[in-house]
Parts: sequence; structure tokens; C-alpha cells
Amino acid sequence: MNKLHVYAGEGKGKTTAAMGLALRSLGHGNRVLVAQFMKKGNSGELAALRTFENAVTITAEPVKGFTFRMSEDELSLTRAQQTTFARRAAEKIADWQPATVVLDELGMALALNLVDETEARRLIDAALASGETVVTGRSVPAWLAERADYLSRIMAEKHPYAAEGLPARKGVEW
Repeated sequence: MNKLHVYAGEGKGKTTAAMGLALRSLGHGNRVLVAQFMKKGNSGELAALRTFENAVTITAEPVKGFTFRMSEDELSLTRAQQTTFARRAAEKIADWQPATVVLDELGMALALNLVDETEARRLIDAALASGETVVTGRSVPAWLAERADYLSRIMAEKHPYAAEGLPARKGVEW
């Protein structure tokens, strides 16, 4: 029976934890699919996963800027792109049948209303029908937290981004 893991909260390490589970699964010879919402797709984790023949990574169109600064047209386009990606990810999962699925930043995409809830539920259902499933995101809607079999809230007690204004560093934060 496949389980749903949700890694949420303000702290650093949600995607890192999800990628660790993906790596563990790969180490046992399983197929892994990582679908990344909102981000650029240029992280070290994705680059490393792409070296494994049993790993597939797919990325949505990156979100350009803060949603609260977008015009209605920009927001509408971003919603369409992210929701279309959710459908594409569900199709890829159904086709490839991975043992582990990571839906990176789906929680935040839902919290920002960038992915239609019905499509997100379909995607999660497809992922769970295939394998162990992880959803990450700083914020997640209540229905997703309730549905989780594992719910980890990662706190930020200290982070140089906030304390020193240090930007995300290649090889550390991405």
C-alpha cells in the first residue's frame, strides 16, 4: 500500500528530504519520477537524478516573479501552465509507473491557487496508484495535510537568507 508524504513549513530541507527518499528508492533499483512545479528546474538535485537511468524528471514552466505582483493576464497564464503541467505529470506517471513519485512544490502551487484542486487530486491519485508519493511546499492546503499519511512540518529557527540577506547558493540551497 503506497503512502502519501507531505513535507511543508518555512524551514529549509523539504525538497532535500524528498530527493533523499527518491535516492533511497533508486538505490533499491526502483523507478523514480520527480515532477517539479514553479521552479526553474536547474537544481543540483535534478541534475544528479538525471544521471540515473531509472529516474525521470519533468519540470513545469517556471513562475516568473511573485504572484501578488502579476497582472490578471499573467496570473491566468501561470495558472494555465501549472495546471496543464499537473495533467502532463499524471499522464507520465500512468505511462511510466514509477515506484516513487515526488511532486515538488505542488503544495505551494496549490496554496497560491496556481493549480486547480481537482487536477491536483487527480495527480495525487495517479501518483499513489503507482507508488510512494511525496508532495512538498512551504504551505499546503488543509485537505492535503489531512490526506497525508506522513506530515512533516519543517521549521526555520535560523537561516542566513533572512538573517543576513544571503541569496540562495548553488550547491547548497539549489
